[in-house]
Amino acid sequence: MIDRERLSDLLARERAAFVATHPRSADAYAAAGSLFGRVPMTWMNKTAGGFPVYAAGARGARVTDVDGHGYVDFCLGDTAAMAGHSPAPVVEAVTARLAAGGGLATMLPTEDAAWVGAELARRFGVPRWSFALTATDANRWAIRLLRAVTGRPRILVNSYCYHGSVDESLIVVGPDGDSVSRPGNVGAPCDVTTTSRVAEYNDLAGLERELAHGDVAAVLMEPALTNIGIVLPSPGYLAGVRELTRRYGSYLVNDETHTFSAGPGGATAAWGLEPDVVTIGKAIGGGVPIGAYGLSAPLADLLSGRDDLDLVDMGGVGGTLAGNPLSVTAARATLEHVLTAPAFDGMTSVATAFANGVQEVIDRFGLPWSVAQLGARVEYRFCDPAPTSGGASAAAADGELEDFLHAYLLNRGVLLTPFHNMALMCPETTLADVATHHELFAAAVTELVG
Repeated sequence: MIDRERLSDLLARERAAFVATHPRSADAYAAAGSLFGRVPMTWMNKTAGGFPVYAAGARGARVTDVDGHGYVDFCLGDTAAMAGHSPAPVVEAVTARLAAGGGLATMLPTEDAAWVGAELARRFGVPRWSFALTATDANRWAIRLLRAVTGRPRILVNSYCYHGSVDESLIVVGPDGDSVSRPGNVGAPCDVTTTSRVAEYNDLAGLERELAHGDVAAVLMEPALTNIGIVLPSPGYLAGVRELTRRYGSYLVNDETHTFSAGPGGATAAWGLEPDVVTIGKAIGGGVPIGAYGLSAPLADLLSGRDDLDLVDMGGVGGTLAGNPLSVTAARATLEHVLTAPAFDGMTSVATAFANGVQEVIDRFGLPWSVAQLGARVEYRFCDPAPTSGGASAAAADGELEDFLHAYLLNRGVLLTPFHNMALMCPETTLADVATHHELFAAAVTELVG
């Protein structure tokens, strides 16, 4: 249904409009030659307009750029700001820590850390917690712990999963069904097929085939895929994963960094899952860097009983600043006052309105597209039915179409997550914000298909 020539013309028009209306962002980008790629972190170059929008400030579900434009923000820092930008309880708690408490890098514990650990244990059902600065670090340490207790070398992940920059996760199922390094993998220390195994999400037969080798220490997975577009579990799939991991003696790690959108205890609590380890980051700090990993009681006891493992000196995962007073103060304020059960109820309700409105536009124009929702997170895809695996989701990507929609929305004051069409709701996202998106989305589709 898409006229590709028309699509190219529309994208060129939107990019030209972006350049014309963002001169200060363009100047800032041009002046940033001291930065590798001209940005603080290289993925910030993923932008439909040709250069990034430069932020001047953000509050709640709103961002303002240096050119004076305001945006309804459905990106929310790619989940890091799921609590909203600078939520008042976090600002108050962090300010008090900075001004009154002080001591931001003491490498000493604070009472807030124990409170956060207990709250995460209550929410996710695993009782022993420790902290890092990112979920990537939490995943890396979980992998090392589980290799240590099993004596097994390999980690199994799902094709096109997302676990940050963990080396072992950058593996996919290739066209012929074999395991291959993910395209574009940068500077891998060794061939990832020697450290990892891979199975497509929702493929229990493929999972069992890989586990049967007997060398998998752990299955590291998102309960639902998120960073290749939302891919939801088929009925019985997650229960099957748990049964197979137990049968073949492999541990199960749920990475809830993005699937935390499913509810106050993530997909683990929402779907009654029983992982051995939970990892999480981003959102629990309300914008302040933090990561965490939680262990089941049997696993924690097993590790503690190993006198051959140096869990003090060699166990300093995440560096000197892991578990620092500022991060755990922010996490306590976020969990206690912002990302509460009532807040998730409201966010999910707004997300349902978002999903329903997008589906109405898709139906109105008869588009072969689909919508998926994961609690407070919604995504529209350029295929119908929705993909059921990471490989299928990757194959359904349409970069030019995605860039057009992103640029069209961006030029009219709406931000989506730049890597895909993900929209996340925070406690301050309103139905009016959702209606703004739908009006613009429908207008973009009208121009695209007539």
